[in-house]
Amino acid sequence: MNALFVIAPYKYEGLWVFDDPAVGLSKEPFIAGIDTMIDKVVADIPRAERGFRAIFSARPFPGSQFKLEWRREDSGGNWYYSDQFEIEGWLCPALSRYFPSAPQEIYVKVEPKK
Repeated sequence: MNALFVIAPYKYEGLWVFDDPAVGLSKEPFIAGIDTMIDKVVADIPRAERGFRAIFSARPFPGSQFKLEWRREDSGGNWYYSDQFEIEGWLCPALSRYFPSAPQEIYVKVEPKK
């Protein structure tokens, strides 16, 4: 199992979504607060709506910029809290495509697509 995962979210029909054919996902949306977090983390990335790179892991890694802390399970997904932005966001059941169970913490780094 990978320790680091990479996705490239982009805007589609006004929503942040991502594709990951390796795990069978296409235009998987971020909603319920995670979309708001994304708006904040990409504010300094030019043309982020066309796509940016997000690297994430259940463990801290060099260069990670953001941390999400698990709060509770709900509707098949999981709520995470960002201390940096003081908001919660819901990650849908697609999280299970990357982790066997919801991690207590998720570390994230965002950067422009190259």
